[in-house]
Amino acid sequence: MPEKEMIQKNIEEFSRLQDYMIEDGKDAKAYKTMLKRYLDLKAILQAFGINLADIDRIKE
Repeated sequence: MPEKEMIQKNIEEFSRLQDYMIEDGKDAKAYKTMLKRYLDLKAILQAFGINLADIDRIKE
């Protein structure tokens, strides 16, 4: 998979996951699982050199 495609896929998943986390709230049973994936995606995107300042709505 080309790097640009991989970055795009991860950004889309990061955004979608944040939507779920915001919508469900911290009291949701799955929040801890979503938070783990959120942190994984955040690390992946940062490793690609993506500036998360504009796209990170959770900020954990």
